[in-house]
Amino acid sequence: MSEYKATIGIECHVQLNTKTKLFSGVDNDAVDKEPNACVSPVDYALPGVLPVLNKAAIEKCVRAGLAMNCKINLASRFDRKHYYYPDLPKGYQITQMYQPIVGSGIIHLPDGSEVKIHHAHLEEDAAKSTHYGDYSLVDLNRAGTPLLEIVTDLPGMHSAAQARLYCEELHRLMMYANATNGDLYQGNMRFDVNVSVSKTDKLGTRTETKNLNSFRSVERAIEYEIKRQISVLEKGGEVKQQTLGWNDATGKTSPQRGKEEAQDYRYMPDPDLPPVVLTQEYVDKIAASMGAMPQDYRSKFGVLNLDDSAREAIINYPILAERLSEVCDKDVKLAPRVANWFASVLLAEENLDKDFKLATGAELTELSEMVEKKELSSTAGKEVFLALYNAKNTSKTPHALAKEMNLLQENDEGALEAIIDEVLTAPECAKAAEDVRNGEMKAIGFLVGQVMKKSKGKANPATVNELIKKKLS
Repeated sequence: MSEYKATIGIECHVQLNTKTKLFSGVDNDAVDKEPNACVSPVDYALPGVLPVLNKAAIEKCVRAGLAMNCKINLASRFDRKHYYYPDLPKGYQITQMYQPIVGSGIIHLPDGSEVKIHHAHLEEDAAKSTHYGDYSLVDLNRAGTPLLEIVTDLPGMHSAAQARLYCEELHRLMMYANATNGDLYQGNMRFDVNVSVSKTDKLGTRTETKNLNSFRSVERAIEYEIKRQISVLEKGGEVKQQTLGWNDATGKTSPQRGKEEAQDYRYMPDPDLPPVVLTQEYVDKIAASMGAMPQDYRSKFGVLNLDDSAREAIINYPILAERLSEVCDKDVKLAPRVANWFASVLLAEENLDKDFKLATGAELTELSEMVEKKELSSTAGKEVFLALYNAKNTSKTPHALAKEMNLLQENDEGALEAIIDEVLTAPECAKAAEDVRNGEMKAIGFLVGQVMKKSKGKANPATVNELIKKKLS
């Protein structure tokens, strides 16, 4: 099996998060809507209706293309792709076969590898068919929603792990570009995976596994298909070029239909839609509005020496990456602690799925500085951090929250010395004090604990430790 080389290409359909559909003025978000509730005469393809292009979809395409370091084609046009399914009322799909809006580009992955993008074209989605035994029902809510289909280029990817990494990074880029809502469960991004294996540099016969909607499914489907194709070839058979479906429960692919070629669709220019002509000024204006991308944050956070998994977990949420970046700008020495709170407290407890306040970079810097100055213990710092994200605490500063929660540490040496003197003269502490005087420093923990108890947890343990050593030396 090691003699075979797999070649993997991916076509990703990204549902653009415009308010209305690509060619009609009805709602583009059909989540939790009744079947066939978001439909217009254009979606039904009633006689005499004409498509009207959604301008916002063009802007989303440009943003997505810039996020992928792609060339934006100033002139593009629409074509008709002819095929008939029950979920495509017109009998053809409006797409961009010959002049797509987004040209070639390159995506840099977190592991340092790169994936080339061939192009990305704008098209309308088909409806959704649901099958019940011997009959099917069609929901046209999805018909006409705007899709950007992103197509990878050769030499492609060569492992399931790299393909998954690509899909994860593509998802991040589309979220950072605000091109999609990115909900994989709702099908906002769907992956079609092309796989072929060969012992030579000549590509083998490819299969296409359709409509994968999770990174795990992409990886598992590719792994299975590579093994299946190698097994077929080793037994002297031939791999058939076909479209496959993926069953997540069985972990296997199964044939759906023969794989069509371009000529099977009888492409022709769409006579109802004029070419899309953009100016360079328009593209430059959108480029100027783009914020930092995942790769920018990786470079910036490199000085923090974060664990790769923690860094990527933070970058998965653009708002968290932005806040951490703000802390870096204010005081980079305070940023690692904030990064740790994000990765090990906020994300670990899944607080982002609840109502929460967006703490500012200034607030996070202040809180980290309080821990740095030992005004708060590290444990208390985490408590205040979570309280800072509580929606009820919108106007409270970290210091005000810490005071309200009675977590501020006592650092006044005069006040602490009075408590320490009281502890050291207590009969129950006499032996421990004597042990420390004799150099047995393990006993100091007991004395620190007694001081903490008398101070009701407000004493700074490190300060107490040093003061006890000083008094008993």
